Amino acid sequence: MAAAYRQLAEQDEGADLSRDEWLGLMLDREAAMRADRRLTNRLAAAKLRFLDACIEDIDFASRRGLDRRNTLQLAQGAWQKAHENLIVTGQTGTGKTWLACAFGRQAARLDHSVLYLRVPPLFEDLALARLDGRFPPLIDKLARVQLLILDDWGTHTLNDQQRLDLLEIFEERYWRRSTMITAQLPVAQWHDMIGEPTIADAILDRIIHNAHRIVLEGDSMRRKKPHAP
Repeated sequence: MAAAYRQLAEQDEGADLSRDEWLGLMLDREAAMRADRRLTNRLAAAKLRFLDACIEDIDFASRRGLDRRNTLQLAQGAWQKAHENLIVTGQTGTGKTWLACAFGRQAARLDHSVLYLRVPPLFEDLALARLDGRFPPLIDKLARVQLLILDDWGTHTLNDQQRLDLLEIFEERYWRRSTMITAQLPVAQWHDMIGEPTIADAILDRIIHNAHRIVLEGDSMRRKKPHAP
């Protein structure tokens, strides 16, 4: 507000403003700066893989089954307010990770906390956390973030401990927070990937039935242009 006051004082048009108009402009500047600072902090905490990914740059012209109307509707964030999930599947190179980061940035713009994680390193971190005493706070962190993005889901069959870890995470988030998952593996094959039928049923029940889905098709975008959205 002080910076806005000095700027107004240096401008000739500032002399024509009323006291209330001065105050309104200073408050607007303060609110904008706080919003920018909050967005910067949220994006830093999100650890998005593609920092420049955003909804406005999505390539809808490429033939990969990405519906413009549905995507832009999802970008409005109603599914996050309802604590629903979003699943993006497709072959490697179709832009799943980039799209997830774009939704992550959009969620941060809507003032949601966001965390991007690749699933294989997440399992490694969970295993180490169990040994050094960080497991409870790590699970709490994963449970509290408003949008958890899990990239590279289903790259390998899970072991017993990984299944239990996933179940605990999704149990804590169920109808409380939103999760976005990207995977090459079609949803129909997730049950077999998880492995143990009873636990697979429990995990998928907490993911799938309240999830929106985007299925990307076509050839790899990397063959057309590097770092394509």
